[in-house]
Amino acid sequence: MSIQEQMKLDMVRHLALLLIDDNPQLTMEQALTTVFNSDTYQRLLREVTGFYHQSPRYVYAFLKNELKTGSIK
Repeated sequence: MSIQEQMKLDMVRHLALLLIDDNPQLTMEQALTTVFNSDTYQRLLREVTGFYHQSPRYVYAFLKNELKTGSIK
């Protein structure tokens, strides 16, 4: 596994944990499903966005906004 792939997986884990912190009723499975089904995750996968280089809280802000509004801004 490449370093970039590992960084992306770590980011997904952090995003799921942040979701659970904000919504304690979520299970890890539900949080991961939310992340994997998001546009934020699709951006994370694209090398050009550099999302995997950012802090988890920075990327989480995009996910949180997407969940609130239905789109990334």
